[in-house]
Amino acid sequence: MNSFKIGLFFLFFIFLNCGKAEKNKAIIKNDNLINYVRLAINPKYQDWVLFENGTYIIFDNADTISDIKNQSVKLLKEFGPVFAGSSAGDFDVIHLNKTKGWIVSGHGYGIYTYVSPDEIEYKEPTDIEIGLLGRSKRDLDAKNRVIIYVNRKIK
Repeated sequence: MNSFKIGLFFLFFIFLNCGKAEKNKAIIKNDNLINYVRLAINPKYQDWVLFENGTYIIFDNADTISDIKNQSVKLLKEFGPVFAGSSAGDFDVIHLNKTKGWIVSGHGYGIYTYVSPDEIEYKEPTDIEIGLLGRSKRDLDAKNRVIIYVNRKIK
């Protein structure tokens, strides 16, 4: 029963934050989002794909993948949607040093979502508030799958 209440609580916040992510996506312009994500990623990872709500996928084996755009869409379709009470609803929050904001990680290797302080209405948000917003943004990207930028290592 206790896990049911936790799942219900999580589901409530996902639905509550989905509207916020949709409303706030215009706050971060694509150029700014690309720069924030570039600064958030370890420079050793040169192959990555960014979606319109801030979800990005890093490829550490891109030389073996012929089309990272199609592969990123496939991965986000599989690992992007949020399901309360499962590992698809889990997340961790990474506080960034080289740029403002946070990265929310979760289900699926190499899939992350950038969250800007401008998207959070609280001055000092908790990791739960950041994580729930990040997961709702990832859920939007999983549904829409609109790529705004592809970064490839120069060979």
